[in-house]
Amino acid sequence: MNPTTIQIIAACLFGIALIHTFSTRYFEHLAHRNPAHEGIFHLLAEIEVVFGFWAMILVALLFVMEGKEGAVAYMDQRNFTEPLFVFAIMIVAGSRPILDIASLLVRAACAVIPVRRNLAAYFTILSLVPLLGSFITEPAAMTLGALMLRDRFLKQEGLSSRFKYATLGVLFVNVSIGGVLTPFAAPPVLMVAGTWGWDIRFMMTTFGWKAAIAVLVNAVAVTVMFRSAIGQIVVGKTGERESVPTPMMLANAAFLIGIVVFAHHPAIFMGLLLFFIGFATAYVRHQGRLIIREGLLVAFFLAGLVVLGGLQQWWLQPLLLSMSADAVYFGATALTAITDNAALTYLGSQVEGLSDPFKYMLVAGAVTGGGLTVIANAPNPAGFSILKERFPEGTIAPLGLLLAALPPTLIAVLAFRLL
Repeated sequence: MNPTTIQIIAACLFGIALIHTFSTRYFEHLAHRNPAHEGIFHLLAEIEVVFGFWAMILVALLFVMEGKEGAVAYMDQRNFTEPLFVFAIMIVAGSRPILDIASLLVRAACAVIPVRRNLAAYFTILSLVPLLGSFITEPAAMTLGALMLRDRFLKQEGLSSRFKYATLGVLFVNVSIGGVLTPFAAPPVLMVAGTWGWDIRFMMTTFGWKAAIAVLVNAVAVTVMFRSAIGQIVVGKTGERESVPTPMMLANAAFLIGIVVFAHHPAIFMGLLLFFIGFATAYVRHQGRLIIREGLLVAFFLAGLVVLGGLQQWWLQPLLLSMSADAVYFGATALTAITDNAALTYLGSQVEGLSDPFKYMLVAGAVTGGGLTVIANAPNPAGFSILKERFPEGTIAPLGLLLAALPPTLIAVLAFRLL
């Protein structure tokens, strides 16, 4: 390895950004101690801002060290389709008609589960919705799951932090592994499916059924563990809220499907998004508040990952390729915790001559570790942004997420390694 100066700087900034994500509470304390500058400290305490902030530092250094042409050329080479797609899908999936459709599906599933309504609903949100992500994409599943959990199960006062973090950990892990039933819904699978010729049949028979078992086991385990707390949750009444007309549900579903179908064509899906925002504004009484602010923060976070991650290949790829097929599974799981899992599989797709076991282990490891941190999987920042207000001090502790995600991650390890 002979990294350039800017590559070394980018790696250092990436490391600083990782440390920053685990230090956001420190910046909150600084905001309270320094009223004159509390605005900037509150900004730096937002995890969604962290990678975007350090990415801007990197771009500024590129302008200084390589001039305008070099900096602009680097930015032009980055692919920002994923941040834009997550932004678009969050807004549409978070609209009231789509949430009502998801609620109908959850109620239908609950009707055939022979347990109390609260337990059935909690289990269904943590199992059916993540698996649904294989068809509507993981970011959409994360948005739906997070919103439904926030408004139904995490709203009540007095809930223990242990219950909240356990719910979050299972949601993140299940969404990460629940998207592998198809080759187009999970970002780490999408990066390699075309290059390696993985179609829907291959995904279902090689990854899908194993992931489904792990998702169900995780959902059952957390439901049983916290059955007493879940049973005592009082679901708020919707009052006299006007019901969403069926044509409105169908229209929003059409927008959602259109964005999913054209997920690789930002000019089209962003056009659909803009049309949707206009449509939603015209029928605001049926749409509810669009989560545009949350979507923008998540897009900024992911764009920062794209910018910083573009200069990490010099150390990531040799590290991956130095491992055996067996070792790469655990290596990819661990590396996913500190970098985006799609970046790992993309690096693997650029190498010719990899064995089939190596390919399987690389992707399986990448999706297994996708729930450990907020940066591990592209949909995680969406769930983080939606759910953080339900946690103490309005933020989710990265260490708390890591510890909560370890048990369901272990179940995923057993499913992909032993089945």
